[in-house]
Amino acid sequence: MSIQSTIESMLTRELDPVHLEVINESSMHNVPPGSESHFRVIAASARFGDKSLVARHRLINEILAELLRGPIHALSLTTLTPDEWFERGGDVAASPPCLGGSKADS
Repeated sequence: MSIQSTIESMLTRELDPVHLEVINESSMHNVPPGSESHFRVIAASARFGDKSLVARHRLINEILAELLRGPIHALSLTTLTPDEWFERGGDVAASPPCLGGSKADS
């Protein structure tokens, strides 16, 4: 099973989302072709209803903790309640382009 599929499965099981997108953005970064290291998650779940933005992100980080210690290098999160998702009409900002490099390169 791919890392992307594993993320989808774990989040679906734990969040019961009304909407979930897991996007492999590794190709936007300086990694070998076919890498699965940089992901974007867009999730709308009732589990976020009583949580602050930080608490929502912590919840996803807890669910994906094992993967975050291993193959996932970067994770971008958009976390919404079902009402927030429908109010936006499914519109979320695109990821910015990777600027490449790191602080170690400076």
